[in-house]
Amino acid sequence: MLDADLKSQLSTYLEKLQLPIELNASLDDSDASKELQALLQDIAALSDKISLGTLRDARTPSFEIRRSGSDIAVGFAGLPMGHEFTSLVLALLQVGGHPSREDAEVIEQAKALPGEFVLETYFSLSCHNCPDVVQALNLLAVLNPGVKHVAIDGALFQAEVEERQVMAVPSVYLNGKPFASGRMSLAEILAKLDTGAEARMAQQLAAKDTFDMLVVGGGPAGASSAIYAARKGIRTGLLAERFGGQVMDTLGIENFISVSHTEGPKLVAQLEQHVKDYEVDLMPMQRAAALVPAGSDGLIEIQLENGASLKARSVVLSTGARWRQMGVPGEEQYRNKGVAYCPHCDGPLFRGKRVAVIGGGNSGVEAAIDLAGIVSHVTLVEFDTKLRADEVLQRKLRSLPNVDILLNAQTTEVLGDGQKVTGLNYRDRGSLDVQRVELDGIFVQIGLLPNTDWLKGSVALSARGEIEIDAHGKTSLPGVYAAGDCTTVPYKQIIIAMGAGATAALGAFDHLMRSSVAEGQAKAA
Repeated sequence: MLDADLKSQLSTYLEKLQLPIELNASLDDSDASKELQALLQDIAALSDKISLGTLRDARTPSFEIRRSGSDIAVGFAGLPMGHEFTSLVLALLQVGGHPSREDAEVIEQAKALPGEFVLETYFSLSCHNCPDVVQALNLLAVLNPGVKHVAIDGALFQAEVEERQVMAVPSVYLNGKPFASGRMSLAEILAKLDTGAEARMAQQLAAKDTFDMLVVGGGPAGASSAIYAARKGIRTGLLAERFGGQVMDTLGIENFISVSHTEGPKLVAQLEQHVKDYEVDLMPMQRAAALVPAGSDGLIEIQLENGASLKARSVVLSTGARWRQMGVPGEEQYRNKGVAYCPHCDGPLFRGKRVAVIGGGNSGVEAAIDLAGIVSHVTLVEFDTKLRADEVLQRKLRSLPNVDILLNAQTTEVLGDGQKVTGLNYRDRGSLDVQRVELDGIFVQIGLLPNTDWLKGSVALSARGEIEIDAHGKTSLPGVYAAGDCTTVPYKQIIIAMGAGATAALGAFDHLMRSSVAEGQAKAA
């Protein structure tokens, strides 16, 4: 099952096992069971601390990793290969007593979580968002005896996926009921499970001293701003709903100069570590609600949704952007019930089915090409009279036998049966006729919207909702600067956002220096 190189690497990792573990499997005569058996035998042969056993489980093939002589265990239903192989390796190590690198405060919160929780995570092997959730919940199960977790390959257990109407991954069930979907860290999961966590966090935030520079947003622009500010030796804070922003949802990155290829989650991990190399107060899982301009005290206030507020002498706004929605009837109702935004993550759940891709730019055409290799048929719907993707992508798309292209077509409604998507209506912009397409899924790829709704009425925004800035990143408010995809910078690219973040931080620092000089002169006078 494992090649020689992978066995060699895994053998090195397994040397870190501190306690004996058991790999107990539920198998039958299927090919998938035979593959799983071969995988587990390969793993067990690499360490004398690993033994093999059997398991009675309703899901087959499946297995558990159990600390010998204890109740500590995590489960996998299916073969955790692809993006989930790292989840398997970490589970082996953590069940085997190797300590996690998770933040010490989060680990203590996990250990202290009261209650009994049975958690199930549906994943796909091509989903780059899923491993974070699987790994977080596996770690929680290792740390807290009241938590049980199994990760389930949705593509392998199609009947179960259809019964529960799972149409997006990662999807997490708690005690048999839908709990959460999408990428989440352990801290975010604990915030949902631990009902008192938000209030405690609000109290901690409210007690923080004034920042010299507060960065709002944790994408490439925000990370760059925080690093440049911290290097100036000033008190720097960074708050973000999730570190990495849209980059976390980006699979392949091949235009980041000097790095021929990387992936979004990998780049985000490197960005976060770089920020942590400096004295930056990181405040994750925080959503800004309002910005209050500086008053007589010269301090800008950022009010948070949890009721807390932070004050700073200068602020850099780098809140990025989110997926643009179609804004048609049925879209919100069937979100994660057939309406999806990540073809890499959710595509395998629609294997053998009919889907549509909305959008004819590079993202839309790339999604259609990828999905065509999984689903039975793809209908690409483009509002314009022509596709806007690169010509090389268009040629590839048109060569695929199971793809139809609808141009000059305006999606008007998402159709469903109350439980899941069944199709869409579109208007031919030439004839004005309304047509219906029977579908099982719709992937929306029509660009991004800036995350600036909370800033309306405080800083100047463009007609598109972007923060208006000058060459120094300065906004319409003194002491408030901005960078990245939330601004009027014309090209939305990772490398441009990083440069803009540096510019905004330097602009804000210059503002601080000039303000200090002005204050000193005023006092002298």
